[in-house]
Amino acid sequence: MDNLLGKFFHVYVYQNNIYLKQSPREAPIKITSDGKQNEIFNGIPDWVYEEEMLATKYALWWSPSGKYLAYVQFNDSDIPVIEYSYFGEDQYPRKIIIPYPKAGAKNPTVKVFIVDTINAGVFGPKEVPVPAVIASSDHYFTWLTWVTDSRICVQWLKRIQNFSVLAICDFKENSNTWDCPENQQHIEESQTGWAGGFFVSTPYFTSDSSSYYKIFSDKNGYKHIHYINGSVENAIQITSGEWEAIYIFRVTNDAIFYSSNEFEGYPGRRNIYNKPIRKQCITCNLRKERCQYYTARFSERSKYYALICYGMYSMGLRVLEDNWELQTALQEIKLPKEEINKLEVDDLWYKMLLPPQFDRSKKYPLLIQVYGGPCSQNVKETFSISWITYLASKEGIIVALVDGRGTAYQGDKILHAVYRRLGVYEVEDQISAVKKFIEMGFIDEKRIAIWGWSYGGYVTSLALGSGSGVFKCGMAVAPVSSWEYYASIYTERFMGLPVESDNLEHYKNSTVMARAKNFQNVEYLLIHGTADDNVHFQNSAQIAKALVNAQVDFQAMWYTDQNHGIPGLSSKHLYTHMTHFLKQCFSLSE
Repeated sequence: MDNLLGKFFHVYVYQNNIYLKQSPREAPIKITSDGKQNEIFNGIPDWVYEEEMLATKYALWWSPSGKYLAYVQFNDSDIPVIEYSYFGEDQYPRKIIIPYPKAGAKNPTVKVFIVDTINAGVFGPKEVPVPAVIASSDHYFTWLTWVTDSRICVQWLKRIQNFSVLAICDFKENSNTWDCPENQQHIEESQTGWAGGFFVSTPYFTSDSSSYYKIFSDKNGYKHIHYINGSVENAIQITSGEWEAIYIFRVTNDAIFYSSNEFEGYPGRRNIYNKPIRKQCITCNLRKERCQYYTARFSERSKYYALICYGMYSMGLRVLEDNWELQTALQEIKLPKEEINKLEVDDLWYKMLLPPQFDRSKKYPLLIQVYGGPCSQNVKETFSISWITYLASKEGIIVALVDGRGTAYQGDKILHAVYRRLGVYEVEDQISAVKKFIEMGFIDEKRIAIWGWSYGGYVTSLALGSGSGVFKCGMAVAPVSSWEYYASIYTERFMGLPVESDNLEHYKNSTVMARAKNFQNVEYLLIHGTADDNVHFQNSAQIAKALVNAQVDFQAMWYTDQNHGIPGLSSKHLYTHMTHFLKQCFSLSE
């Protein structure tokens, strides 16, 4: 990292402590010395922050010139731990221990520090104060943004995650401290759910180092770009409409570049816009027949940008430019046709993969692929080749994906419908969608299945245990089975604390185990990795115990020492096993 003085600084974390090298040939300066495995994390997040809040493996940030380094310390000393066996190849299994706060448990405490890298050996790290309105109760650190070398922006969130504070802090040379005055603290609060989307959005500061742009819900409940110069109450709304701004890529002196799903009202389409004096869509009509889903990357000074297309080819690989040999080789590959439309029930969007040579007069088996977690999106105009592509193209199975209530980019009314009611509307909407698909006339209503992974495994299991009668079978991979077993940050964002009287009953009633008896009339395949540090094997173990106690026959497959993703050879085995299960369920020949 080059700073204004022309020096090369390097920082690294070793054994939970931060080290600074001011020159490649000099010995490192130890910035912290209290780091301890599974207890004190300096400059790197603990498990719950890495997975559910920061979505990064780092927790340190350089100032623009490199003069200062900001870092976060996470204290997990009093957090309950999860323990599981890693079997390996040795005579005795190895025990893995991870601090993991589950819903309602004690959380890690956090502190933000800033180091003067020029005088690191003289001045120690300076703590950035937590806003009083946040510090008085359990809270989270959510992100840090450097504005200038002497100004930072730190975002905080109450444990009940409907109240966020953005604090702008300045370095005071006379006292050698960082000050965050109340008149530079901006509050974002939701009255209908949680603050932000999946995460609270980060600000994009302008060249004046004071005002900034930020995405949050407008008065109509749609997430849009706002300009703040002073207080949030006097924010100027930059975009508006019954669609949502998704991400701000770059702000220049005369334009804002951002992505949204505004074009033609499709939540699954993502286009890039700039907004100088008037709004201009950069991608809407750029080879429209080929791509409707974009992201962008900008050069250092924003003079150039690259557009990256993830667009969907609705009829398969239709365009192969200047490659006659490849075009000839691909003539025999028949991909399914993909259709995106809106269901005539609750305005749900769905995406359907239809087998090649689809014949509307025939009856096809149907597989619902579900995720359904809050702020997620399955129905989008992207192109991919996956297991469900194979099922549709080679096995003649129609595959459908439905974005029900709780999913993203359709406004807070749909997004917050699941607030403190996880496991209710997501399941109802999948069942309602299946009934509408049956009405289309080409679905064999006696051969309908559902499958999902993680949150999708949870929805799958609840749908199979609903007693609706629409599903013949289903497969749940690494499912949550009770929200009491899952991480505090994620669970409480959408469910609140389990100790609250109005939440406790739903925590109990939303478990898969509570529906065990209803599995008697469906075929169920339960799959989990034994070394899953995210959704612990405990979840599937409890489902299996409940099904056994209810005397329900079911199938199960575990993957030894595999994590939440079940990668490598285990992945190939998993999809082969699920294919056999599904073909048996649908009475398809092997």
